[in-house]
Amino acid sequence: MTAVMLSIMLVLLLLGFPMMMPLIIATLAAFFLFFDMLNPTIIVQQMVSGVKPTALIAIPMFIFAADIITRGHSADRLIDLVMRFVGHIRGGLAVTVAATCTLFGAVSGSTQATVVAVGGPMRPRMLKAGYDDAFTMALTINASDIAFLIPPSIGMIVYGVLSGTSISELFIAGIGPGLLILAMFSLYAVIYARIKQIPTEPKAEWASRILAMKRAIWPAGFPLIVVGGIYGGVFSPSEAASICVLYAIILEVCIFRSVKMRELADIALSTGLVTAVVFILIGAGAGFSWALSYAEVPQTIIAGLNLAEANSTTVLITIAIAFFVGCMFVDPIVVMLILIPIFLPVIRSSGLDPVLVGIMITLQVAIGSATPPFGCDIFTAIAIFRRPYMEVIRGTPPFILMLLISSVLLVLFPQIALFLRDLSIQ
Repeated sequence: MTAVMLSIMLVLLLLGFPMMMPLIIATLAAFFLFFDMLNPTIIVQQMVSGVKPTALIAIPMFIFAADIITRGHSADRLIDLVMRFVGHIRGGLAVTVAATCTLFGAVSGSTQATVVAVGGPMRPRMLKAGYDDAFTMALTINASDIAFLIPPSIGMIVYGVLSGTSISELFIAGIGPGLLILAMFSLYAVIYARIKQIPTEPKAEWASRILAMKRAIWPAGFPLIVVGGIYGGVFSPSEAASICVLYAIILEVCIFRSVKMRELADIALSTGLVTAVVFILIGAGAGFSWALSYAEVPQTIIAGLNLAEANSTTVLITIAIAFFVGCMFVDPIVVMLILIPIFLPVIRSSGLDPVLVGIMITLQVAIGSATPPFGCDIFTAIAIFRRPYMEVIRGTPPFILMLLISSVLLVLFPQIALFLRDLSIQ
């Protein structure tokens, strides 16, 4: 049955069908070929149940907030803030890109929104300063991965819903790995700039730094709302997402006046289209996962890998490899929907902390999203920068290596993720 489902998916993907179609058709084929004794309404019920969890309400809200601020001035103000403090050091522009991607990730929670908002204004400045275009695009693509780890993270919401893990704990645990990757990218940027003899920018005076801090106070409110509000017990993650939308509207429409009220309808329509695709994928993935589970495919795979008797470190490494490879070829959400139910039984039996596993999965999903051949952030960059595929991916190997090193460090030192989580629940 598994071979039939995978073959159908592969053929349909090669024929150019969008990902939702291979998922749905493969699931229906398995149902009618192998489960013909069951009522056909079961598969519909499973698909609907996939989008029923209330925690998923946060996804369209965070997407809507990200769409609003991407069209506004928040990204420019965050870029200006970082530039005032690090622009004068060797590699300061590149460090600014990495740091702004981190800050904007805390605002949007979306890797693709981060590529658009930060890459658009910063790429021309880096090229003018003397940075190689391949380095510039690779830095932007891979630094946007930090947005998947810094709360709010859509990937963490999906994992939390599928695994029953606390989304609040996942949010706080993602901060440590996100800052680790930022530090690694910044160090590499400084070394690169020294080797290439990239000129520095004039050092900003404290008066301009203070002004930049004042201008960035409002955008900095987003992480305070998400992290502070949730852990202060003011509201849940889903409520935080709704508050973020309200805050984004107040910020960009009323305070910055960068978005007109009449434009909100178009932004909402764009959000609705993206949300529809995401939720169709989630529903189709839920049906696909149910078919695999009903046929006991997870148990067969786990038995074949001999993970039932493996130690927790081996299980964690196997999970990391599976998600990294999967996201190199398929949409991250689809990979999560398919693989998480397969690995969930062994995660529970191995004694692994589900929050640690969630951070590792989210990290691998982020890495795979920026890794050739089919990482989704690569194609976002192609559309934004209007450069050919080979040119976009040419500078990515050093960054992918650093991201993989961060994965190894997370396996060896899980407190990188769990320290803040443990501190928050004491």
